[in-house]
Amino acid sequence: MIELVHLTKIYGQGHENLCVLEDVSLTLRRGRFTVLLGPSGSGKSTLLNIIAMLDEPTSGKVLVDGQDVTALKSESARAALRLKKMGFVFQFDGLLPEFSLLENVDMPALMRGRPNPQKARELLEKFGLGSMVNKLPADLSGGEKQRASIARALRNEPPLLLADEPTGNLDAARKIQVFEDFARMSKERGLTTVMVTHDAHASEYADDVYSLENRKLIKTK
Repeated sequence: MIELVHLTKIYGQGHENLCVLEDVSLTLRRGRFTVLLGPSGSGKSTLLNIIAMLDEPTSGKVLVDGQDVTALKSESARAALRLKKMGFVFQFDGLLPEFSLLENVDMPALMRGRPNPQKARELLEKFGLGSMVNKLPADLSGGEKQRASIARALRNEPPLLLADEPTGNLDAARKIQVFEDFARMSKERGLTTVMVTHDAHASEYADDVYSLENRKLIKTK
């Protein structure tokens, strides 16, 4: 599903260069839940942003379903590919406060011109939020908001789900619930799921685990 080929990322110029990724190669198989571990500043979010076409490598390339996405220079082409093939979950839920939970979850489909509130409702029911479809985000707990953001990320049925510290603001019980959600969705939907986190507990629920150390990826599971 995803192939990283000799990725290097260097920030800055001249004597101020900072290399955060060095000659990283990795193949992520379809239907697997992969966790990338590392402390803050290790480069794991940079790696995720390169996969998502939100950042560009200094050298190397990223293949998604065999397509070299690093060759896409048009932001409109990148945005269209992201909308079609990628779902995103971040540390902050990003729900739009003026819209109901149902409207928030259906938003990605609306952006593609394919709104279907019933499908959004079914997703919310799958995450135990069926009774909250008409609530505003302000009326939800942190865990409920994050589960809703996962439902929103799945609304366009993307083959790839990317998560950047999605449990950073949750307590221990809610973290476990989200880890279980990712593992379950990967198996049920054949999703290729990539989560970056500093929480080692995530490795218990993942199929594959890598640690980013000294600009290199090391497989630990």
